[in-house]
Amino acid sequence: MNFVSMIIRFFQGGGEMMYPIAVVLVIGVVIAIERYIVLTHTALKNRSLWNDLSPLLARGDFQKAVQMTSKSDSAIGQILSYGLARIATARRRDDIEKAMEESLMDIMPRLEKRTHYLATFANLATLLGLLGTVIGLINAFAAVATVNPADKANLLSASISVAMNCTAFGLMTAVPLLVIHAVLQTKTTELIDSLEMASVKFLNAVTERRPDKE
Repeated sequence: MNFVSMIIRFFQGGGEMMYPIAVVLVIGVVIAIERYIVLTHTALKNRSLWNDLSPLLARGDFQKAVQMTSKSDSAIGQILSYGLARIATARRRDDIEKAMEESLMDIMPRLEKRTHYLATFANLATLLGLLGTVIGLINAFAAVATVNPADKANLLSASISVAMNCTAFGLMTAVPLLVIHAVLQTKTTELIDSLEMASVKFLNAVTERRPDKE
């Protein structure tokens, strides 16, 4: 209970700018959780579909592969659907590859969306913290201007301590958001790399089964 009281006192002591920083923190956490869930779920669905498709591609059973990818809402299913749809009409490997690249370009923004906001929110929290401290210092110096000279030092010291709470809270918000942003960026990059690798493996399987089209 003492810890909770300490947090409440710390928050109340930072002034009005603590509230917008808190809003930034809440929004950032919500985005981070949503992105992590989406990316993790996408990676699991991609892996599951690829494990089912690999045997079909290895033996050149593209008809069953089409049926499987058409029923899947995964990212890799969409990409391979584009490639499988071009197998019958494509004359070269490049034709199939371009169709899959087009699908990948459509999927990438959906994987990357909102993640960049975390870095923006981290910077915003830092700036709001500094702004709150500056405003607090201005109010502190304005307040001590009219008090007894003997009390100025104590009042100014207390006011500065309160004003610094805002900067501290801004940094406590910014640092985790930056770390989470880096983690999600890495996770997104790994997911995109896995889609590109699956596309290459698919193209190699198609090339081995369709030498007449090269």
